[in-house]
Amino acid sequence: WHGLADIEKRYRQRYLDLIVNPQSRKTFRNRALMVSAIRRWLDERNFLEIETPVLQSEAGGADARPFITQHNSLNLSLYLRIATELHLKRLVVGGFEKVYELGRIFRNEGISTRHNPEFTSVEIYQAFADYLDMMNLLEELITSVCNQICGSLTITYQGEEIDMSAPWRRVSMNELVKESTGIDFDLFLGNRDKAVQAMLQAGLDVPEKADSVGRLLNEAFEQVVEPTLIQPTFVMDYPIEISPLARKHRSLEGKVERFELFIAGRETANAFSELIDPVDQRERLLLQQSRRNDGDLEAHSLDEDFVNALEVGMPPTGGLGIGIDRLVMLLTDSPSIRDVIAFPLLRPE
Repeated sequence: WHGLADIEKRYRQRYLDLIVNPQSRKTFRNRALMVSAIRRWLDERNFLEIETPVLQSEAGGADARPFITQHNSLNLSLYLRIATELHLKRLVVGGFEKVYELGRIFRNEGISTRHNPEFTSVEIYQAFADYLDMMNLLEELITSVCNQICGSLTITYQGEEIDMSAPWRRVSMNELVKESTGIDFDLFLGNRDKAVQAMLQAGLDVPEKADSVGRLLNEAFEQVVEPTLIQPTFVMDYPIEISPLARKHRSLEGKVERFELFIAGRETANAFSELIDPVDQRERLLLQQSRRNDGDLEAHSLDEDFVNALEVGMPPTGGLGIGIDRLVMLLTDSPSIRDVIAFPLLRPE
């Protein structure tokens, strides 16, 4: 009557877990209700869900290593999608002003309590909007879903009380790093050596792959700030070097109009004002392609057809992606992503 205590067996034989653990059944029931609530919220606001390809000739839309498969009849190597972004943007070019897709994404990366190679996301695109509009949309969407699933905007996650009520804090990445370390990376624009020196003096690690001030800023953020962001926080104005698909900031040099939402010390959503200039986009993707050619398997490749779509013409657009599994973890107080994926990938016994 104690239920199934062996964690490994719970994941490998989920049917037994569901039979003997009422909490597991409740988690997956709430997951289904949450997915329905998100779709309903978007549909009521005239967003249209359109399915995009899982098999793609170019894997783009995220910094991630893709899975590769083979189409025998065409004798063609293909990738499983790492994001739905680039095809949904093509739909915006084609005249759909409000589109989204909620579905499976595949990334050939490590497994942890917050990472699974196969996971679920929803990506949302709205023409004639920017990252501030997407911030408002995300805040309203998640508070609505939280109220429906939890019955309250005050929740507890792994012993921490989290207040989900709006408004959520909005603060730049650089300001957060400055608060935690005293380092103002805006003073080092174009001078990586000084930024490295400041990080070393603060006791931070400096990876070789962080080859610019912007990448160093992101490293400092991930090492020092990210785990401390328990309450919902919009981290804004990211370095351009790590945001190849986002529009340049209208007033801040070296930054883009991008934010990520952090709750309980982890990223839950990512959004930006989309880059619609085809010349700028080609230059940034070529830079990413060069990084890929140098061995960075997570860098973007150059998608010529996507750049061609931008040349046809894309209106100013706001884009947003939400990690469904991490949101389910948060709202069901689940410590591991494997607790909210019915049949997670496991190494064979």
